[in-house]
Amino acid sequence: MLKAGIVGLPNVGKSTLFNALNRSRKAAAENYPFCTIAPNLGVVTVPDRRLEALGAVVKIGRCVPATIEFLDIAGLVQGAAKGEGLGNRFLSHIREVDALVHVVRCFEDPDVHHVTGQPDPLRDIEIVHTELALADLDALQRRREKISRDLKSGDPQAAAEAHVLDRLQAHLNAGRPAVTLPLTREEWILAGPSHLLTARPILLVANVREGDLPGLEANQRVAAVRAYGRTHQACDTLVVAAQLESDLIDLSPEEAAEYRQELGEPRSGVDDLIQHAVTLLNLRTFFTFNDTEVRAWTVPAGATAAQAAGRIHTDFERGFIKAETVHWEHLVQAGSVAQAREAGHYRIEGRDYEVRDGDVLLFRFNV
Repeated sequence: MLKAGIVGLPNVGKSTLFNALNRSRKAAAENYPFCTIAPNLGVVTVPDRRLEALGAVVKIGRCVPATIEFLDIAGLVQGAAKGEGLGNRFLSHIREVDALVHVVRCFEDPDVHHVTGQPDPLRDIEIVHTELALADLDALQRRREKISRDLKSGDPQAAAEAHVLDRLQAHLNAGRPAVTLPLTREEWILAGPSHLLTARPILLVANVREGDLPGLEANQRVAAVRAYGRTHQACDTLVVAAQLESDLIDLSPEEAAEYRQELGEPRSGVDDLIQHAVTLLNLRTFFTFNDTEVRAWTVPAGATAAQAAGRIHTDFERGFIKAETVHWEHLVQAGSVAQAREAGHYRIEGRDYEVRDGDVLLFRFNV
């Protein structure tokens, strides 16, 4: 399963946000640096309104959402690439994830310690980016040394890789994350052995206080983070009040919704973050149903029908014959499976069919 890693400086709200995502108190969220040392792993359900609509059409009440994983990683400090703070351990945990959720503190509170003394969102973002970039430059150098013998012997594969490494090094030295370098798919494959941290897609999360939510348009810190994300990291920024979201896990969903309405913020910041993470991980959601449940599943973009079948059970992929396919909107609009078939919305797809987001699939297999 693909993972999103929650990163940032110490005491910016990472573990508080992680607890809100998991609706638990799994991660310690105390007011001191390096409260988190070992990373916390949580499996988070993906809210999806399509599930209930499909359940109503096929007359099945049990709806099982898709899940993704979040890893709450210890806070990073300046000098981490040289071993400061949790240094190499922090960086090794980042290598385990497929996308980064970078939490940035956008509020002042004398009762909440800040590792540099005073919050400065842009400086704080740059500290994290610089440490990741320094670690990547070191990784490029180590990779260059590893292929040096092949390069001297005239190996064309090594020459092609060295050219990509040179471009990445220049890009990183210019202060840009690797993910913003326009490489072809083949060039990214060549860069793969370097395992670059800044090659991972990123989402900036501006962590604000509950009282800041009504006036976000005038919040200069949030505006600065959004502008920085667009211009320097080619990424989106999501605003979340992590402490509020964590507090609301003690309420029922109905009570939490009522409280949000009173705040004038009907949308859940946690739900928005999960949806952004699905996009960040480049996942596609498909649905299945049987006599007992309707279930959502995720696969990477580009996954085939046979690979999607393998998400359910390896036997399904090994013995794949075909997939009966209908888009969820067509099924809901038709009102029943029978009517969707009569309208010609169902089709038969082979093992190499590329699964689209929102497909409802019925796999036929023989083992």
